[in-house]
Amino acid sequence: MEGLLTPVSTSYKSSEKPVEDALTLIESAKSNAPKPSFQSASTPAEALELLKSEPDYDTLISTLRYLTTCPGFYIQSPSPLASQLVHVLVAEIVPNYWNVLQTGKKSKPAKQGSSSKLSGLQLLLSCLRSVSGLNSVVLSLKRNIQQSKESKKSVGGPNFEELLRIFLQLLQELLEGSQTVEIIWRSIYEVSGPQPKQNTIWKEFLSLVGGGKIIGIAAEAEDIINELSKKVGEKHWVADGNLFSSWLARNLTYWVKNLSTDSENLSKCCGELLSKSLRLGYTENVVKELLTELVLDGPEHSSRFSGLLDVLPSSEYRNLLYTVLKIAPGLYLSAPFITEDDAQWWQSDKNVVSGVAALISQTLGNNVPHHKEHLISWLTGSSGAGLGDGISIRRAVLAVVSRDKSDIHTVLEKSLQQFGDQLYIKHTPTLQQDVHTQVLLLAAGYVHRKAPLHLSMMMRSGAHLNAVSNRLAATSPRARFLGMVVGEALSSLVDKGDKRMDFKVDEMNTAEARWFKSLVSISDTVGSIDSLKSSRAGNIPKELRSRAPKPAKRSMAPPTGSKIISIEEIETDKEESDDDGLTPYAKPDLDEEDSEDDPTLITRNKPTAPVYIRDLISYLRDTENYDRQKLGLETAAPLIGRKANFGTEVTDHAEELATLLVGTQDKYEIENFQDIRLQGMIAILIASPLKMGQWFSKTFFDGDYSVSQRASVLTTLGLGARELGGFGAEDSKLTSTKSLPSTSFPSHTLPSSLHNLYSGRKPQETAVDTLSTQLQNTMIAPLAADLADKLTGPAILKVRTFSSRMAVEKKRKKPIANAFAKVVADGFFFPLTGRFFMHLRAYGTSHHSVVFQPYLLSHFLKTLSLLLHASGPSTLSLPQLTSEFWDLLLNLRAQSIGSITTIESILFGFLTILEINEDKRKLVEAHGRQLLETQEWVEGVFGRMGGGEEDERVRMLAAGVLVRVRECVEKYQALLMGDLASFRE
Repeated sequence: MEGLLTPVSTSYKSSEKPVEDALTLIESAKSNAPKPSFQSASTPAEALELLKSEPDYDTLISTLRYLTTCPGFYIQSPSPLASQLVHVLVAEIVPNYWNVLQTGKKSKPAKQGSSSKLSGLQLLLSCLRSVSGLNSVVLSLKRNIQQSKESKKSVGGPNFEELLRIFLQLLQELLEGSQTVEIIWRSIYEVSGPQPKQNTIWKEFLSLVGGGKIIGIAAEAEDIINELSKKVGEKHWVADGNLFSSWLARNLTYWVKNLSTDSENLSKCCGELLSKSLRLGYTENVVKELLTELVLDGPEHSSRFSGLLDVLPSSEYRNLLYTVLKIAPGLYLSAPFITEDDAQWWQSDKNVVSGVAALISQTLGNNVPHHKEHLISWLTGSSGAGLGDGISIRRAVLAVVSRDKSDIHTVLEKSLQQFGDQLYIKHTPTLQQDVHTQVLLLAAGYVHRKAPLHLSMMMRSGAHLNAVSNRLAATSPRARFLGMVVGEALSSLVDKGDKRMDFKVDEMNTAEARWFKSLVSISDTVGSIDSLKSSRAGNIPKELRSRAPKPAKRSMAPPTGSKIISIEEIETDKEESDDDGLTPYAKPDLDEEDSEDDPTLITRNKPTAPVYIRDLISYLRDTENYDRQKLGLETAAPLIGRKANFGTEVTDHAEELATLLVGTQDKYEIENFQDIRLQGMIAILIASPLKMGQWFSKTFFDGDYSVSQRASVLTTLGLGARELGGFGAEDSKLTSTKSLPSTSFPSHTLPSSLHNLYSGRKPQETAVDTLSTQLQNTMIAPLAADLADKLTGPAILKVRTFSSRMAVEKKRKKPIANAFAKVVADGFFFPLTGRFFMHLRAYGTSHHSVVFQPYLLSHFLKTLSLLLHASGPSTLSLPQLTSEFWDLLLNLRAQSIGSITTIESILFGFLTILEINEDKRKLVEAHGRQLLETQEWVEGVFGRMGGGEEDERVRMLAAGVLVRVRECVEKYQALLMGDLASFRE
């Protein structure tokens, strides 16, 4: 065995160097130092390689800290290497480390240059808070949105819902805070190289935040997230236009406050950002922030605000100025009022009006002569000088304009010329004519105090004489009233003694006439802005200032003991007594509170019904309590009805109650929610028709509500008007919660879809639609009966039956007191039509405004028809109501193309006009041209309709309108010859 292994050779190593042991003991000094477990970068290129190689958390933090402090390299400055770093951070690091980084999130935002104590998230945000970082996040959102749409056709793939949510959160964190814009601007203009490169990057940033790119992409991403998760998830403020514009305004005001006075380029950049922010479509949010933080904050900031306005283009400045004039009444000024006893009524808010005048003067900036042209245009333009607002805003504007004699002369001359124009008198909404009349009288007072001779010469001119004569010759009673008011008011300034104009009619002795004539004596001045600081707190809505509702006190249980007074023995017959002498009690009713199997779910201390309006308000506000919310809605209508004529409890809180009811959501799916909510709104309207009719009209156009909520406002106006007009009994079933017939069928009602199918009710049919259908049938039925009677043969061959006088009197309806006719013009109709014409001028026939949405537009026109019908044929303002409504319907002929619901509502409006105006001769004399235009359009509609169910209904309605129109045309053909000749030309 020893010969099996034979050594080939033998070698020996010298032992000059000692052989080290395999395990060597390290010195104690080195054993205490921790061995680094991460790699650190020494150059930006190494940092890029580390980020690409899936780094661990420590390596990531070390690399981010290096990138924020690397000398000579700025990741915020665009360059090829910086772009690669930003792309890797957004595309690879953020999806993997976002949840880990958020655990160390701190409340304070990251600042440039301080990286030693920053958390991992703040270090990441410091590297990405630049134009390149924002662009990369936006592109990642775009890419994932596109891939999520394509992935619907395939199975599997990445979780796009989670990725989109991460990038949205990252975008919010990058933009969070009031210093973000300033930080990004400094990263551009301090480290981005030459001036042309800086300007290009700044334009890109303006395009991102001011061009709507971020809002659009974020909103689409949020919509995709909700669609993928099948529920409404977290709301992101970068996807909300209101919140985003408020954030942009806060950044702008902070930046302007810290603006250095000698930096012209910085002021220019601030102006460009303001111009972009005004184009986002949320101008009011931006302007409110500017007024609060700059104009009202101190004189040093006010001067910077004036310099900021000088950079704006003319169109953007006009938008800002008109927005100031729009929001100032709601923030500082009081509501309009009329008094007949005190001619000095305007002294009560003189200081506040002077403060608003100072605010407007400050908004003019340094370029006062050029900017004043916008004020003059606002006062005399066709859009109306603060249409729908009180007179205080017009007083403030005229106080600013009156400082220059030539400007106030221009306002008076333009107002007088417009006031006497015949087309203006005939076709301008009454609400707008009232506003322009106020401007005319206010301007005349200022001109009389500054240049009495100029006013005297103007009174002797043909413009004044034509204005008064054209007004007196108008068919509208309101136009004649305004003409007489202006004539007497201007004459009182110039003429003396018996030469003063006096029409000696009862209308000139009313409170409204005296109020109009007192406008020439108003003299406001431009005061101090400081007076607005205290008035702002006084005008805060009550719902914001009221304290939280106190918890309801638990009612004391009644005593259970008894007191024995006497004992008496009662003898009964033996036949009547039972075997055991005991009478069984009836079976108790089912207690809903004890129906729950789980005792913890039973609510014992149910809230009691509110007995005061303040209690009702607290119930409606408590949206987190089901019982209080339901009880408040159920008791709102009866409680408001009881309190309507008992003190001022309802009138003082009417607007607050209406705001709560209009904005209430069906959070708990309460039974008959829409009906009981609508009943409460109608009760408020009936309690104060004039005031709340104007409030609901303004809310429909200006409120931030959905289509269904706006439709409920219109339904409230329509049903409330009919109840005031005496038709409440006929309409009670439309809003009654017990309108469904009771039945002995043992089960509950069918599902809503099946119930609507078998009950014959349309699922989307509202009360206004039902009423309009009923009125259509009522108006068309006599026409159909008359035509059928003519087709049966000659009248001489027909047998007539005569009823007795008693039978005729029995069938005749008793006259109903129509209280609605007194308030229909000022409280309901003119506020709606006036604001609609204003929206029509602003938006044309486009769908940029929710008012022109087909369903809502149809609902609006049907509501106006119901208002006109409810006012009755004896309404004094019927000629003006007819004129405005007819012009409105004719203006919407182009809007109705492609919308059969709009065509139907327009035809119903025409039919209502022809039905309510019983004096057809007067109708033909005043509206001959409109009658011929209506005939031509309706003939075209009648010929275009097909054979469907809806088309047949519209065709029948068009036939009814044509029959009514042709009756007028044939009977009064001689009167129409002039209009017919000009119309055919």
